[in-house]
Amino acid sequence: MSWDRVERLLGKDVLAYLHTRTVGIIGLGSGGSFVALGLAMSGVGRFILIDDDVLEEANVVRHAADRRYIGQPKVEAVADLIRQRNPEAEVTAIVGRAEDHLERLDEMDMVVIGVDGEGPKFAINQALVERDQTAVYAGVYERGEGGDVCVIDPGGGPCYACWAEHLREGLAEAQGEAGQELDYGMIGPDGTLAAEPGLWLHVVRIAATQADMTLNLLLAGTPAHRPLPANTVVLANTQLEIYEGAVTLPYNAEWVNVPRNPDCLVCGKMAREAEAEAGELSLDDLMQMGHATYENEQGENNER
Repeated sequence: MSWDRVERLLGKDVLAYLHTRTVGIIGLGSGGSFVALGLAMSGVGRFILIDDDVLEEANVVRHAADRRYIGQPKVEAVADLIRQRNPEAEVTAIVGRAEDHLERLDEMDMVVIGVDGEGPKFAINQALVERDQTAVYAGVYERGEGGDVCVIDPGGGPCYACWAEHLREGLAEAQGEAGQELDYGMIGPDGTLAAEPGLWLHVVRIAATQADMTLNLLLAGTPAHRPLPANTVVLANTQLEIYEGAVTLPYNAEWVNVPRNPDCLVCGKMAREAEAEAGELSLDDLMQMGHATYENEQGENNER
């Protein structure tokens, strides 16, 4: 298989590095299946796929898998499609619920969340916070009018519980030009965003962004990495009121930096418990936590 064009873009060493990275994709529906193929075709060499659903005929118009795979588990269908694109890829397909396989998170260099239900997302979030592990979430709004993609890094920002609470209550303080309050206008009675995607092409725009942001995170520390302006991007497929009183035109996007909630029942509680157990932390302890700034022998400040 020829990787010539990808190698010319990313560089030989970076491509070789991607071949060794493991991405876990939890949820292999319309968005997750596209993300899996996109990453496989971009050079990622190892995958762990988790989903308990079977491909039905009604799914085919909004899924990477076609009619050949009807009746098969989605993870097995997508695993086969990955191997067709990248025969050298190592793919582990797990048929089951993510909550029953959380130990597999330890094998993943990056996690992609493609499940719809808030319950599974919060269970996964709890496990990710415990591991201080980064994940990329995505959601498509009602009728495919838009969607959002966010990078959840429990060590440096909000966990998913913080993030979801912030947006559900409409309290996000954007750090862009407008600074208005977010107004999604599609919050259901259970407090979550309505998820009723329209055409697959509307889903794919969100999924492509999720795949690209995942790839970019994998490339951290390499010349191919690009810094992002915030941890969340909201994309408009149609004319959409992302900020209250301000209309975002079709195909545009807005960046939002959602902060951590210090009183979060998940990451805030864990941080407080860790501090209580640790008592007084040494400099070495702080550096291992990744939040210490120290002075070297030359008097220069270095952040770990």
